[in-house]
Amino acid sequence: MKRKLIAAVGVVGMMVGVAACGNGGDDKPKSDASGGAKEITVWVMDGSAPKAWIEQVNKEFSAKHPGVTVKVEEQKWTGIQEKVTTALSENTPPDVLELGNTQTAGYAVTGGLADLTKDKATLGADAWQKSMLASAEVDGKLYSAPWYAANRVVVYDKKAYEKAGVTPPKTRDEWIAGLEKLKASDPSAQPIYLPGQSWYILAGFIWDEGGDLAVKDGGKWKGQLSTPQAAAAMDFYKKLQSYSTAPKDKDEATPQQSTDIVPKGGVSSWIGLGWEAGGAEKALKDAGKEADFGYFPIPGKTADKSGTVFLGGSNLAVAERSKNKELAKEWLALATGKDQMTKYAAEVKGALLPNQVGANFTPAAGSFAEAMAKAGLNGKITPVTAGWANVETEPNPIKEFMTKVLKGEDAAKAGADADKEIANRINK
Repeated sequence: MKRKLIAAVGVVGMMVGVAACGNGGDDKPKSDASGGAKEITVWVMDGSAPKAWIEQVNKEFSAKHPGVTVKVEEQKWTGIQEKVTTALSENTPPDVLELGNTQTAGYAVTGGLADLTKDKATLGADAWQKSMLASAEVDGKLYSAPWYAANRVVVYDKKAYEKAGVTPPKTRDEWIAGLEKLKASDPSAQPIYLPGQSWYILAGFIWDEGGDLAVKDGGKWKGQLSTPQAAAAMDFYKKLQSYSTAPKDKDEATPQQSTDIVPKGGVSSWIGLGWEAGGAEKALKDAGKEADFGYFPIPGKTADKSGTVFLGGSNLAVAERSKNKELAKEWLALATGKDQMTKYAAEVKGALLPNQVGANFTPAAGSFAEAMAKAGLNGKITPVTAGWANVETEPNPIKEFMTKVLKGEDAAKAGADADKEIANRINK
């Protein structure tokens, strides 16, 4: 999960620090689970764990295990992959650690994470959302517990929609029809702001068509952008993008759509995360303007199911070299169980989705959180393999594929070129 996804929580005032209880550089061995004074170390990322929530988890854990200290250490996203890689190779790694959901597979295949497959029942895995669970498993084995996730929704200007007589659509056809009305209502405004390289959005369209970004064939992975499903998804993306004047060779962060584009006006709708919606509201307020946003899930092909969305989030894992595995698993089961996840969802006020539907916070009607929760029920993640991180490295071949097609190149040809690069990277 990327740094700014965590910042979604800042929108609802959750950005509170988790107090670190020590410097984390102690090389003294921890005692094992057989007895004596014990300590377990938990790494969480900056902004992920509300202070009140983490204190409650540790209080409940300590009540069951008097004399066991839980040392919580807050980490920064910058440079975290290198730091985790080093820590997992040492004899005294953190016992429990937060990992981005697209990073988990990489640490699992190198042997850094404990195999939790036999612990599924005690962890309560049956209650976890299947879309989140997918990121925690590799080759049928469980290596982490899903913790939270977030996804994109359509953010729209209520006044622009009201003026054009448009209501939130339920299908792709209704979506396009609404964009036509918006275009006719105000030719000077963009019915939707959609940069050419917003590839997480394209991924959802590919999944809607029954395709994928890459699949495993035998012992190797191969790209899937040259398929008819990817071509159909790109055709719909191109149709949407035709209602926007956004650059075809940039993504949503270049320039940042929420703070650099939307506050200038002339944007009737756009697709973004919670932190982006909050950022746009603040930027408009700072400019002396008023934000009046509405939200709806990305429409699906039919009204009975919203469009598939990418679920970015975090998992909690136990280090293979932990000296206190059983205690670490107990802490993990407590933190990711229904009771604590219900409290977690309430703390973040719906800015993030908990790992199970039964723990969902009931958001306000018409809020971003409400739309995100609805859309998140139809969420997926990128291919679960260690090599996927190589695909996302710039220059991202998926982005290049999108730009080529938007500029007129045949989708099958552009897709074939991208598939070769994806295969080269993903199989490293």
